[in-house]
Amino acid sequence: MKHPNLQIRYYKTFLYLIVVTCFSNIIAQENPANFTEFKGMIVDQLSNEAIISATISLIDSNISTVSNDEGEFSIKIPKGQENGELQITHLGYQEKTIALSNFNGQMLRIPLALTITELNTVAINPSNPEAIVRAAINNRGVNYQDKNTIMTAFYRETIKKRKTYVSLSEAVVDVYKNPYVSDKSDVIKLYKARKSTDYKKLDTLTLKLRGGPSSTLYIDVMKNPESLFSQNILTNYNFSFDQSTNIDDKVVYVINFKQKPNIDDLLYYGKLYIDAESLAMTKAVFSLKLDDRKKATELFVRKKPANAKVYPTVADYSINYREKDGKWYYGYGRIDLAFKVNWRKKLFNSTYKLNVEMAVTDWKQNSSNEIIRPKERLKNSVVISDEASGFSDPAFWGEYNIIEPEKSIESAIKKIEKQLNR
Repeated sequence: MKHPNLQIRYYKTFLYLIVVTCFSNIIAQENPANFTEFKGMIVDQLSNEAIISATISLIDSNISTVSNDEGEFSIKIPKGQENGELQITHLGYQEKTIALSNFNGQMLRIPLALTITELNTVAINPSNPEAIVRAAINNRGVNYQDKNTIMTAFYRETIKKRKTYVSLSEAVVDVYKNPYVSDKSDVIKLYKARKSTDYKKLDTLTLKLRGGPSSTLYIDVMKNPESLFSQNILTNYNFSFDQSTNIDDKVVYVINFKQKPNIDDLLYYGKLYIDAESLAMTKAVFSLKLDDRKKATELFVRKKPANAKVYPTVADYSINYREKDGKWYYGYGRIDLAFKVNWRKKLFNSTYKLNVEMAVTDWKQNSSNEIIRPKERLKNSVVISDEASGFSDPAFWGEYNIIEPEKSIESAIKKIEKQLNR
C-alpha cells in the first residue's frame, strides 16, 4: 500500500544539509520605552517541576505567551495596562489568575494545582472513540474560528548538536488565518527575523528546516484535517480511551490512536484531547512512526553530503488551541526532530536535535479582508535562517512578546558572540 498523498503533502518537512561559511550578528539590548515586562516561572504545586507550554494571557486582551522548557516566561504589557491580571492555563491543571501588581519587578514563582477527573465506563461509553474523533472534525465549523483573522506570532528554530545549542533563528510573523472550514490556505508574512549560528560546532554542516513558520501551521489538524485524519485515513488507526482530564472545569476526553498492525505506511501515534461537551479538539500530541529508516529518510532529507548517511530518529508534534468567546483558535504549535549523521571513515557519529515552535501572541479580526500581496507572502519552501538578517533592530524586538529563551540557549549565544569578537 502506498503512503497516502495527502499525508505526504502536509508532513513533508525537509531538512537541508549544506556546507556554509558565513557568520551572523549577535543579540542587541531591547528598548523598554512602550511596555512593562513581567517574568515568572510556572511549576507543579506538588512536584515543583517546571510546567512547559503553559499559556499566560492578559485578561480582556489578546496578548499572550507560553512558558519555555524550564517553565519560565516573559510577557510584555503595553503602558497603561499594568494594573491588569494574567490568566495561567495548562491542560490538566486548575486555571489561575495573578494580578500584575504581585510581581513587584521580580520573577514570580507560580504553582498550579493538578486536576484530574476520572470518568467511569458509563460516562465515556455514549459512542466509541473513533466516532468522537470524527465528530470533532465534522464540528470544526461550529467550534473554531469562523472569521478571517490576522495573528501576530513569535517563531523560533533551535539546533542542538548532542547537548549543545549551536544555532538559533527567530522571527515575528503575521499569520492571515482563514476560517477553519475554508479551503483557502493560511498565509504568512515575515515581519522581522534574526539568527545566530556557531558553524564551527556543526562539523561544517548546518541543518536548515524547509517551511519555517509554515511547518507549524501544517500541524493545525483542525484547519488541515487531511494532514492527520482524512475520512479515509481514519480507518487506518485504532482508537482507545485514556484517563480523562479537564480544562476550565470542563471534562476532556483523552483518546489514544495508533496505526493498525497491518498498515505499512509511515503514519502517526499519539493522544487527542477533545472537550466532552462541545467535541472541540483542544490539543493534539503525536509522533511519526519511523520504523522504516529508508522511507523516513526519503520523507525528511532533501540534500546531504555524499560521505554521510542521515536519518531521522525522532519526529514529535503538538498543537494547542485557545478558547475565547466560545470559539477555539490556534495558540501554540511545536515540532521536535532528531537526526543522526553517520560519517564515512569517522569513528563517531553526530546527533542533531531541531526544535521548532510558534506561539500566537496577539490577534484581531480581519474585518476589512486585508490580504497579503503575493510577493510579500512567505513561501512554503523558505528556509527561515536564509531570510534572517542577524540579531539587530533592538527597538523592534523590544516591543514584541517572545518565548523566553532557556538559560542554555542564552549561554550558547554568549559563547558565539565571544568567538565572533575574536
